[in-house]
Amino acid sequence: MKNTPSDPVPLLQELIRCRSVTPAEGGALTCIENLLSAHGFRCHRLTFREDGTPDVVNLFARIGTGSPHLCFAGHTDVVPEGPAENWTYAPFAAEIADGFIYGRGACDMKGSVAAFAAAALDYLRGAGGLTGSISFLITGDEEGPAINGTAKVLDWMRANGHIPDHCIVGEPSSVDRLGDTIKIGRRGSMSFLVRVEGRQGHAAYPHKADNPIPKLARLIDRISTAKLDGGNAHFDPSTLAVTSFDVGNPAGNVIPSRAEAKFNIRFSTEHSFASLQTWVDTQISVVRAEVGGAWSVSVSKGADAFITTAGPFVSLVQGAVAAATGIVPRLSTSGGTSDARFVKNFCPVLEFGPTNATIHQVDERIAIDELRATQSVYGRIIADYFSSAL
Repeated sequence: MKNTPSDPVPLLQELIRCRSVTPAEGGALTCIENLLSAHGFRCHRLTFREDGTPDVVNLFARIGTGSPHLCFAGHTDVVPEGPAENWTYAPFAAEIADGFIYGRGACDMKGSVAAFAAAALDYLRGAGGLTGSISFLITGDEEGPAINGTAKVLDWMRANGHIPDHCIVGEPSSVDRLGDTIKIGRRGSMSFLVRVEGRQGHAAYPHKADNPIPKLARLIDRISTAKLDGGNAHFDPSTLAVTSFDVGNPAGNVIPSRAEAKFNIRFSTEHSFASLQTWVDTQISVVRAEVGGAWSVSVSKGADAFITTAGPFVSLVQGAVAAATGIVPRLSTSGGTSDARFVKNFCPVLEFGPTNATIHQVDERIAIDELRATQSVYGRIIADYFSSAL
């Protein structure tokens, strides 16, 4: 690259031009690897696979060998662009217009990757030496199944002595203005599919059939109006959303033999996978005792709820963001899931990045001023981290 490595703009443009729609690497990890290795980082290209899932290429890069060890975790895979003709500028062209860089991944989250890389290189040049370590965990599987990405890289890191002391995940956490929000945790996610078997029959002779629809409808009414909890100091009340009710029946004069429904629970630390499964099983038992039927349920465990408790690391990052932006960020657990759910099993983790107004949208973009300001915030976090005694 002709430009200085501390300028995140050309780096982000280069990353956006890599068509790394999950799980394709698209050259994005090669770009980061070339940049970091040229500045002393030891890079490891890690490819993982599992039956029934695509191969995923990941990157781990580290400079330094000791503690304190600060890791930046992120991803260069992006969601599909959708109809390209709906974009003002080609989604992988990284055009600059009116002070913005346009392109898929500009905010989520190639912008954060570029900003942190630039901030880290600036720090290394200016510090005159590093006491401790800086590392990058960059996956190509965050927007996909998340099976062959961060979780397996972390296992490799543990096996090879690379677990950090603390981690920043570069998710676009800011809502209205850069610096207004830090994610200190996430709700858990758990999905259920409930099926009721009946007996098919003619709608004119319902007594000769066994209609599963009213049975399942009674359960759905019961659980969709239930209060799971009242929330707590860090989490809003848990929620249950019914996402599907299907009988696979195109005929208007036939009682179907089967009905099934899907629902998702987003839950706080008031619950666990086991407690929620027990709760759902109890609701089914109550309804089954009332109306009978042959019931079955299958469960998909998405992510457990977690919180990074208040302490020196949270205070340091919150203070650095406030010093760099003039805003005291709120500490939030809102939103869906992220790869922080894997990192939290190994070290304290926070999420911080630019505003998220256009993520996954047509004309995804980031203001150049915001990109450079994000670099400045990361730079302040790095400097404060290595000058403190966490």
